[in-house]
Order: sequence, then C-alpha cells, then structure tokens
Amino acid sequence: MEIAEHIEALDREGALLADAAVRAGLDAAVPTCPRWRVRELLSHTGRVHRWAARYVTESRTAPEPLPDDPGLDGGALVSWYRDGHRALVEALTAAEAGLECWTFLDAPSPRAFWARRQAHETTVHRADAEAALGAGLSPVDPGFAADGLDELLAFHALEAGKVRAAPPRTLRLRATDSGAVWTVRLSDAPPRVERTDRGAADCELSGTASELYLTAWNRLPQTSVTVAGDAAVARLWREPSAI
Repeated sequence: MEIAEHIEALDREGALLADAAVRAGLDAAVPTCPRWRVRELLSHTGRVHRWAARYVTESRTAPEPLPDDPGLDGGALVSWYRDGHRALVEALTAAEAGLECWTFLDAPSPRAFWARRQAHETTVHRADAEAALGAGLSPVDPGFAADGLDELLAFHALEAGKVRAAPPRTLRLRATDSGAVWTVRLSDAPPRVERTDRGAADCELSGTASELYLTAWNRLPQTSVTVAGDAAVARLWREPSAI
C-alpha cells in the first residue's frame, strides 16, 4: 500500500473510533481489552497518536515512553483524543519523504513506517470501540487487512516475539476473498513467515482477509474463521500473541 492510503485509513479509522466511543459512553466496558473502559481506550490511543507524531515532527531518533495520561474525562477527553488524531494525520501528510526518525520494523522509509503502523494501530482500536457498543465489528478492506496481517506477522517474527513451539509446527492463514496465503513456521526461535502455501500445515485458518485480520489481532474469536487440522496450533499462536 502507498503512504497516502495508510494516512487516509488512519484519518477514517480514527474518526470512526471517536464516534463509536461517544455512542458507547466512556464508562462502557471494552470486551476485547478486559481491563479497559472506553475512557482508557481513548487515553491510550490518544497518547499513542501524540507519541508517534513527536517522532515525525521532531525527527526523534531514540525510543521514548508514551506520554502520561491526560487526566481528562467526558467531552474534554473526547476532544483531546480528536485533537491528537488530527495532529498526527497532519504531521504524516506534511512530512518530507526524507524524514529520519526512530522506527522498529523494516519499512521503505520512516514516514512509510509510521503511516502504516498508526493506520493499523487505530483500526484495531476502532474495533475495540465498536466492541464496547456490542453491535459487531465493521469489516476491514481486504487489501488493508492483508497489509495488516503482513505487519502483525512481522511483529511476531522479531527476536522478542513470544510465539514459540517445540516440536516445530506450521500454521497457515488463507484469505478466501483475496486468495492471499501466509505460512507461519513455529519453533523455539522467532516465527518464520512466508507468503506461500508451500508444504503441509499442521493447522489452517481460513476466512475473509478481514476476519483473519481481526482474529489474528484477537479482536474476533477463533470461531469467526474456519479451523482445519490441529486446533492446538491455532491456540499456540493466539494465547502468547495477545496484544
């Protein structure tokens, strides 16, 4: 996907998150994040937006902690969230192609990294806000969902990734609408991910790209997709990969 597409997704999903949060009410529980109510969801996402914007606008080159909780509630918290979301969209839109700043996944450029990372961060939390409404989650565009699965699997392939298996096992994800396939090879080392269906798999999850995306992010239950083979392999992925 292009940077402009990620920024457009960030813009859209961030607004949808705020709208869902207002409809749900700040006291509503967030079932996909059991320790949170909607106010914690807004605080977290708003702080992430401001954290990301600082790297982009100030070219910060070292990792830094999230800002402190703003200590706001009610309409003031919603406005604070909307302001931070808008500032991030504007920062990424205005950023130069040659921007240099800290990132933590491979990307064509720091600007591309932050646009993609924040687009998916915000989409996942938009799903959390919708979960607080209890009316079901809006689907994600298949191309965007596939891009998000690529990014999520890259997260877990980092050295610090927690998903391990002994003996080695193979998990496959198959998008029934787009035909995209991911094969995840699990062992006592970080997972290895291939965009192929080469070789046998111990377990295969199949569903639309949106269903796979929201399931892999633990925003939908695994019953939302079709599980073929050894379901224990799917649980092996799901339980330590919770975010």
